Amino acid sequence: MNFIILESNFMNCNYNMANGVGSGSGSLTREERRRRRRATQKYRTAHATRERVRVEAFNLAFAELRKLLPTLPPDKKLSKIEILRLAICYIAYLNHVLDA
Repeated sequence: MNFIILESNFMNCNYNMANGVGSGSGSLTREERRRRRRATQKYRTAHATRERVRVEAFNLAFAELRKLLPTLPPDKKLSKIEILRLAICYIAYLNHVLDA
């Protein structure tokens, strides 16, 4: 595995030298530096943690919205799209009640 990585780096270095680009980390473009940073285990772990927290907050928000919507039976399991559609209808109904 190390041989493949070294060979890949060597090929990159030869390509960069042939195209007039210097060696070293100072010659990397912003996109290349970003790709290398994202390839690290530390970055992937941190990203996965952030995504997990985001999804948990998202699901909690849907659960809170679900509690506010009247359905029969009250504990009926609804998908996220069903929750959104029901919320739209319920808001429209409440507006209608207020206007009457």
